[in-house]
Amino acid sequence: MAWDTEQTRRQLLDAGATLFARHGFAGTTMDAIGRESGVNKERVYSYFGSKSGFFAAVLDDQLTNLLDGLPVAGSGPGAVGDYALALFDRLEARPGLARLLAWESLELTEAVALDCRALSCHDLAAGLEAALPTSDLAQAEQLLLSIVTLVVGWWTLSRVADTILTGDTTPETRRATLRADAEALAAARRAPQHPSPASQAQPS
Repeated sequence: MAWDTEQTRRQLLDAGATLFARHGFAGTTMDAIGRESGVNKERVYSYFGSKSGFFAAVLDDQLTNLLDGLPVAGSGPGAVGDYALALFDRLEARPGLARLLAWESLELTEAVALDCRALSCHDLAAGLEAALPTSDLAQAEQLLLSIVTLVVGWWTLSRVADTILTGDTTPETRRATLRADAEALAAARRAPQHPSPASQAQPS
């Protein structure tokens, strides 16, 4: 019977996503990958070359399109709040993505699929800039980073949340707070104010 290469790759990538999200690169063994996927671990080396190559392939598979399909719609701080909630909902449905982002930063020296992801982030930052006419692209990029950090932190810093929050810690409460925080950040963004030529003129 012919070997279904694509199905086997898919089984390995899905198993890798589960285990790397749970244990990171160092904490995941090739034996565990084999057990989780139901595929001989030697197939990992056949398809991906090494454990490091496999880790990069899993991150590429899971994270390249993380922000795709979540456009910034509308204008004003409310549009930014809507975007933050859409990202929150995506990660709530797939919390392993947030953990993979954390492991990527901890275990790799550079981002996976950098060019592709940077292009996606540029488009999102441009959308934020358009939604907030008083901001420029640099401000919009900083705002996007702040929103992603706020959202991802809910899953990657949950023990920190336990030490800080004394009230309701449900995702519903965090969701409402996140929207308010994102809108406040958006409202605070302003394009740098450059002095006009007239104001820079020296008195005679």
